[in-house]
Amino acid sequence: MSNETTSTPEEGELVVASITTVKQNGAYVTLDEYPGIEGFIFIGEIASGWVKNIRAFVREGQRVICKVMKTRRDGTSLELSLKSVSEERRRDRLQEWKNEQRANQLLKVLGDKVEWDENTVSEQASELSEAFGTLYTAFEEAALQEGALQNAGFEGDWLAPFIELAVENIIPPFVEVRGTLNLSINDINGIKVIQEALEAAEALSNEEEEIDVKCFYDGAPNYRLELKAPDFKVAESMWEQATSAILTHMRAAGGEAVATRE
Repeated sequence: MSNETTSTPEEGELVVASITTVKQNGAYVTLDEYPGIEGFIFIGEIASGWVKNIRAFVREGQRVICKVMKTRRDGTSLELSLKSVSEERRRDRLQEWKNEQRANQLLKVLGDKVEWDENTVSEQASELSEAFGTLYTAFEEAALQEGALQNAGFEGDWLAPFIELAVENIIPPFVEVRGTLNLSINDINGIKVIQEALEAAEALSNEEEEIDVKCFYDGAPNYRLELKAPDFKVAESMWEQATSAILTHMRAAGGEAVATRE
């Protein structure tokens, strides 16, 4: 992902941009992660098909995700495209940017706690980004893996408050439960029966309630069940429902099933 230490984005890169001016033939933007760099989105790159009214697609102050099509000779302006970015890539890239913004805010909070000046905060952000790929990843690893910062060569009194901030703000609010499944059936349609049993469990996933149920093949007769839920109580309930769905389906078809929690 791009960052402010790089002077100019590369062609093909997805960049976060803010629209400053909308004209009949396109829109001018500034790049949020590249101070001093501007870009232009020609009307033909705004959307697929004929754009009758450009303001139906973009407006001043709007934040967009663009693909860099061409870097001009002066290096300070770019030709960009909106239509070349799929909705999925747009969402992912925007989330990356939001995560990095959040991480920078957390590092400023840390700086206030440990009395760093602005230069120290900036230097630490660069060192952490270099070590972990992004600053957000540094917070994420610190929250999820004990000793991640030390293993990356960092030391000092700031480590403990950094980890504390990471745990409080970065760890995703869900509980994960895993288990193994032993499924067997002596039937010509056995593979289909097992597939349907696993699909019955996965059908319990509910995006609105943040419940995710997935099954994996580990080599017959072994399978894996993994689920995520917003809290332990829901996770326990979902484990019972998912395994019950699998066992009921398997036994109804004359097969055998055993579920074991890890």
